Amino acid sequence: MNIINEPISLTVWDNKYRYRREGKIIDQSVEDTWQRVTRAIAGAEKTAERAARQKEFYRILEDFNFLPGGRILAGAGTRHKVTLFNCFVMNIASDSLKGIFKAVEEGALTLQQGGGVGYDFSVLRPYGATVKKTGIQASGPVSFMRVWDAMCSVLLSTGTRRGAMMGVLRCDHPDIEKFIAAKADPHELRHFNVSVMVSDAFMEAVKNDNDWPLVFPLGKESPTGEIIYRPWGGSLNPVPCRIYRYVRARELWNKIIRSAYEYAEPGVLFSDTINRMNNLWYCEQINATNPCGEIPLPPYGACDLGAINLTQFVSAPFSAAAGMNWSGIEETVRIATRFLDNVIDVSRYPLKSQREQAHGTRRIGLGITGLADALVMLGIRYGSLESQQFARDVMKRVSEATWETSIELAREKGVFKYFKKDYLSGEFVTTLNENLRRDLEKYGVRNSHHNTIAPTGTISLLANNVSNGIEPIFRAEYDRHVRAINGEATTFRVRDFAYHLWLQEKGGKAMPPAWVDTDALPPHAHLQVQGAVQPYIDNAISKTINIPRDFPFEELADVYTEAYKLGLKGCTVFRPNPVTGSVLEVPEEHCCQYDGVNISR
Repeated sequence: MNIINEPISLTVWDNKYRYRREGKIIDQSVEDTWQRVTRAIAGAEKTAERAARQKEFYRILEDFNFLPGGRILAGAGTRHKVTLFNCFVMNIASDSLKGIFKAVEEGALTLQQGGGVGYDFSVLRPYGATVKKTGIQASGPVSFMRVWDAMCSVLLSTGTRRGAMMGVLRCDHPDIEKFIAAKADPHELRHFNVSVMVSDAFMEAVKNDNDWPLVFPLGKESPTGEIIYRPWGGSLNPVPCRIYRYVRARELWNKIIRSAYEYAEPGVLFSDTINRMNNLWYCEQINATNPCGEIPLPPYGACDLGAINLTQFVSAPFSAAAGMNWSGIEETVRIATRFLDNVIDVSRYPLKSQREQAHGTRRIGLGITGLADALVMLGIRYGSLESQQFARDVMKRVSEATWETSIELAREKGVFKYFKKDYLSGEFVTTLNENLRRDLEKYGVRNSHHNTIAPTGTISLLANNVSNGIEPIFRAEYDRHVRAINGEATTFRVRDFAYHLWLQEKGGKAMPPAWVDTDALPPHAHLQVQGAVQPYIDNAISKTINIPRDFPFEELADVYTEAYKLGLKGCTVFRPNPVTGSVLEVPEEHCCQYDGVNISR
């Protein structure tokens, strides 16, 4: 049975997940919410099996063992015209006003139904380029991003859920420097997270301090000047591009890092790692991610998210006998995998193209949350070698149980539509254990992608404020701002889940022996934990590396370089600054952690 200990948790449920219809409260309790959601998700099963499946689904929800994505909790089983997917990557089909405003319209429809959106703006020609039909000069990607930003703001004023958007630009686009600097203005692109898509070639140029060409595809233009070939947009093959100018790679890299240092953006995405490790390498090129970066996606791809709450599987916490219920985790993973696969079939989709993508790939993103709290409860210090090994073991078990279940679902319900034999030779797939690879070859698999680490910000609050995803604990106590239904912000003093449990069991003011929070962790510790789980995650990881205000700028380049060498698919840092907003605060220290749009769930 659910026990909500924190007032903020009850408020989160009431504001975000409680079903109301035309002003009337339908969900009288959290249990009613679970019944509504599980009944809807079990609806994808054969009629004779629905009751049993609903009971299974309810069991993993009722004690917060499994936390589905927020859109699932808010929308499943309601009459609201909303999607159950947290986010989508969208498409700008052509570099034209018609293509751009069609993309704006599709984004608006998706945001209206509760889904965040991500875009690759690299398809838009750079500032100053001549538009052939009119003879006028193009205004560039950043100018058109303002159109999306305004659209999102208008939707918010109508009461739509706070919009989350990701804007991505390639590191070789001629407007890359404008893009990097865009969010230095505290009023600019506030509804966007922004990330630079960085290639292996660029990282090599940075290493060697070489010149770096900024380019754009020729399209129908006659070849003039210096031409090179680059993959671009949705093309799986390189296309001819005209070199606009050269910059020093290291200088451009330092501009990216300086902006991240001063304003917490842009993040960095490693494009070749993303595409090299993509299970669908044979049929899609990925150029963008969802707004939080945990799911790299092709155009119209979607995030179907959920997380295993590790805190609920710790036995005898804070004692020498503390341990993990591994069989309980694996059983929950199997049920949760079926649950997320069913979401694909029962969800609404703002656009037909989104439905086609979701049904064609059946991507799911099952991850973990509460890692840092579980570590404290087990007596393991976050960032230590022991914590890295524990994170590795957890993610390996979760991954293998997810893949095993997906293969079983393929035998029961069929493989995903875009499955081909090429899938078996994918770089990630070939790292799976021998038994899984043998079964894959024999039976195929239900879902193209399986695991991720999402931020889980709001759903972790619902579960009595467990630590987010694989993030370290922020503080033992802090102030959290929550937006109410009427749009007004309310501030709560909240306690971390593990700290609250420690006080209940031990009392006194002493902290748990393994306690560590973001104040005490160097960036290296963040990266090592992220690197430990990455080999078992076929999607990606949403992770923010918190650094103190006095962290030396000169050392930040090493953080990004280490992230690249570890095989991570992206890297984001946050340093307290006056430009970026905050919803987490420690008043006595006036210290904050960015929450922006990137942990809205």
